[in-house]
Amino acid sequence: MGCCQSSSSSHGNSGSSTLAYPAAPATDAAVAPPAPPPASSQSATTSSGTSATSSSSVISHPGAYMITPDPAGPTQDYQIQIPHDIGPGQEFYVVAGHCMFPLRCPAESRGGDNLRIQVPMSDPVMRREALGMAVLTCALPGAEGGGGAVRMSDDVARLNSFREEEQMQPQQYQVTVPAGIFPGMQFMVNIEGQNMMVTCPANVQAGMNWILPPVLTPSSPLTSLDRPPPEEHRSPTGPPMSQFMQTYDVVVPPGVRPNQPFSLIANGQRVLVTCPPNVRPGMTLRFQLPLLGNNDDPAAKDEGGKKPPPAVQLEYESIKDGWARTIRVKDMRFVWVRMNEDGDIDPRPDDRFDVRHSAYTRKITFLEGNDKRMRTGTLSLVPANESSVESSVACASGVGPEVVGYAEIAAAHQRGSFDEKAAWFQEICRERLHAKWTDGHVRLIVRRWALLRDSMEAVMSLGRDDLRKYWRFEFMGEIGIDAGGLAREWFQLVSEEIFNPDMGLWLPSASNQMAMRINPASEISCPEDHLIYFRFWGRVMGKALFDGHLVAGHMVRHMYKHILGWPVMFEDLKLPDEEYYNSLKSSLEVENVDDLCVDFTFTENALGENRVVELMEGGKDVPVTNQNLPEFLEANLKYHLMDRVKPQLTELLLGFYDVIPESLLTIFDFQELELLMCGVPVIDIDDWMANTSYLGLFQQEGANSKTCQWFWEVVREEFNQETRARLLQFVTGTSGVPSRGFSVLQGNDGTIRLFCINGIRKEESFYPRSHTCFNRLDLPVYDSKEELRDKLKVSIATSATGFDIQ
Repeated sequence: MGCCQSSSSSHGNSGSSTLAYPAAPATDAAVAPPAPPPASSQSATTSSGTSATSSSSVISHPGAYMITPDPAGPTQDYQIQIPHDIGPGQEFYVVAGHCMFPLRCPAESRGGDNLRIQVPMSDPVMRREALGMAVLTCALPGAEGGGGAVRMSDDVARLNSFREEEQMQPQQYQVTVPAGIFPGMQFMVNIEGQNMMVTCPANVQAGMNWILPPVLTPSSPLTSLDRPPPEEHRSPTGPPMSQFMQTYDVVVPPGVRPNQPFSLIANGQRVLVTCPPNVRPGMTLRFQLPLLGNNDDPAAKDEGGKKPPPAVQLEYESIKDGWARTIRVKDMRFVWVRMNEDGDIDPRPDDRFDVRHSAYTRKITFLEGNDKRMRTGTLSLVPANESSVESSVACASGVGPEVVGYAEIAAAHQRGSFDEKAAWFQEICRERLHAKWTDGHVRLIVRRWALLRDSMEAVMSLGRDDLRKYWRFEFMGEIGIDAGGLAREWFQLVSEEIFNPDMGLWLPSASNQMAMRINPASEISCPEDHLIYFRFWGRVMGKALFDGHLVAGHMVRHMYKHILGWPVMFEDLKLPDEEYYNSLKSSLEVENVDDLCVDFTFTENALGENRVVELMEGGKDVPVTNQNLPEFLEANLKYHLMDRVKPQLTELLLGFYDVIPESLLTIFDFQELELLMCGVPVIDIDDWMANTSYLGLFQQEGANSKTCQWFWEVVREEFNQETRARLLQFVTGTSGVPSRGFSVLQGNDGTIRLFCINGIRKEESFYPRSHTCFNRLDLPVYDSKEELRDKLKVSIATSATGFDIQ
């Protein structure tokens, strides 16, 4: 592939170098704004329509095309001036002859500086993907597939089976116990690029070699989705963080037994430590974590540049009970733990379902597909404390330094501000994971009247590496250069069409018409290709997030949880269908459940026809009793939040993680993910206030009541746009605002239901609570504005954590 490199940069009399990646040849260089050129430059807009040898012929068929520069062609030097409003790291566009290509302002340059660049003089070579659209593979060996998925071939089935057996029989490794380590102490080892904590056995001393017991390493060829294209780091902010290890000393708390995990706070991060077999409460345990700091941080090394900081004494932090994500020290993977009221790991047994405490997370197992461009996989719900995710992004080969390490992810999580975390995420995607322009870029050419079909076939013809390349868009028959505007339009139009209920793939949720849910009957609407469309949409969402674009349309809350691998609980049944949720919850208050005369089935409506679904094998013959009521509620949770749409959800998640490394998303909660994908809305407070109704204790005075006045003062003066959007998520189930404003806010039945503030006494609930089905906020009558603000913030925050508040 060709490369276009700059030779020198002119800053008065000083020189420096930079890189430029043109999309087409040039003869006369001039700076151009990121907008379509005038009509006189029409040839520049049609240069995307090329054959394999010329940039002057026009492509007459829609599809995905790979553009690569001629590696052997001559180059020509040009001098350009950086626009005055462009800063370091920002992209701008250069018109060279009849073509436009992007440049990135070097870190040492500023607006107004001159750059000298080299541009290839020969035409680029364009080739069209000859493989056509990749076909989905059914993940279950022997199954015939459907919905666009085909039967897994025997060869691929054998390969997947072999790799699964290989993972179940891991290798053994020999390590040397470092100096200063005594029996019962933990120390860090690196196994195939992954850091893991191990405990020194009772009969092993420092300096001795020790054969580790067989361990399952997190990385494998089947889970290479977190591996970016092989390339050097290009971040202007410097290389990844230091991998110096910080040593921590902690006293094992009372009540902890050998082999029992306990939680504590280290470096601002919650970590999970397992008590070694020969350690008892009151004894000191030592372990290590990567140091949160940059390589040039003087605190990270001594004068010789090698010695890490001394051991740190740890203290415990108590939190309200709920599910919390923590780092598991023994293998440096993120896991979920349930904390009780004392800040300890909840010891409640997991053998029976509990509507307040039980939680599940989705588990994806990646498998090879018949087509190398399109993996397959299986999806299931597992107890939340059994799931884990890597805490780093490995390099492309799997051997060598991490592209993004745990220390950086942990530091990004501590930034706190959504804007800061979003900026960090975009920088990592742009500077470390994005393929270089010289590796080629993808041109997607679609017909506007067949936008969704053309887009689906184009995106589904690409390999996973292509999803991290630059994409350029063209609507056939229209003049325009994609300098970002066409990309934004494409993502907007595609998301509008995919969410259109007439397409039959998505439906409005029962509780909120603006929150879309997967149509369980999508197979009836699109029998030949409905699964292909869900894989396509997963890729589009991932690409939009990767490139910093927005999608038009909000999904139900548990969809964002599934994307992040967050726990789903019984409460998550409320938003998709609050009426059914209330009927299930009311069964807990019935003295004799047998009187309800229900069995382990659910009746759903598909295109006007009722269909009885068994929630367990032979469910129609199993009556619900007091004894098996927990299992009945658990079966409903699993069916409604996953099993009902498992094939569609599987493809959507596989497509999404074709683009995005899962570990990068661990810094966000599900509310932040919705804001990241759909944008933070600009909320008109006056319109919001004007279209709010009042009930309960506020019905008489309305907005004039003191508590309501405090509420609106807090929302207007103390909440930023992000917190206002989170408040909307808390009350309505989504951050979306209707295009015509709050006056047309809808309820679960599609009718207008204004935002409502219902006044209640603090005896009923000490914290504000929401009813998303009715867009209603139950607001206690507080004694001061400060108390209202604090309690409202707690309710908004805990709605994203699964914590309980009373």
